[in-house]
Parts: sequence; structure tokens; C-alpha cells
Amino acid sequence: MTEEFQIHMPPSFMALYVPPGKIKPTLGLRDMAARYELCEDLANLLTEQAANMQFTLGITEELVLQQCELGLLAEPAVVSPVEARWVVCRLAELLNWPMAELLSGSGPETPVA
Repeated sequence: MTEEFQIHMPPSFMALYVPPGKIKPTLGLRDMAARYELCEDLANLLTEQAANMQFTLGITEELVLQQCELGLLAEPAVVSPVEARWVVCRLAELLNWPMAELLSGSGPETPVA
């Protein structure tokens, strides 16, 4: 990481931009850092809304996370499907909610081109 990039991007996010069988990301470091900041901010912004959804609607954490992912993918979407899945996994992590279903369930598998 150079001095101009003080952001630590987790490997789980960087992997979104690495095609299967490749080691080089499809996005430059500066652009990837911008995408990471957007996704991390979205996850943090959704924490209060997700907790309120669970409390007011009386639904499971899994359903809240599914609804958040669908919301992130609604047009006009600002994140790709793999980024939306990452945001929801990060949201679950921030709320200390189980994410086994997210990690094992069907979802976007293809890295961002």
C-alpha cells in the first residue's frame, strides 16, 4: 500500500475483482478503493435500518439481509450483484448476525469485470 492509499481493503473485497484463475484484479487500485469506500459506507449506513426492520417487522436476521440485498440491487443500482452480496455480508458482520446462509446460499458468483 502506497502513502496515497491509506485505506485497507480486505481480501474479501479485492477478490470481487479477480476473475477465476487469475491473480490480477480487473480494476485499478484507485478505482477499487473508491468502490470499497462506497460499499463499506453502505454497510455502515444500513446497520440502523436493518436493526429497525428486524425489530419493527419481527422478521429473522436472514430475511432482513435478503431484503437489504434486494434493495441494493433495485434499479437504479449503484452496486453490482457481487458488491451487493459483499455489502450484506459486511452488514451481517457489523451487526454480529449469522451469515452462514449468505455464504452458502445462491448468489452472485462472478467477479466484477
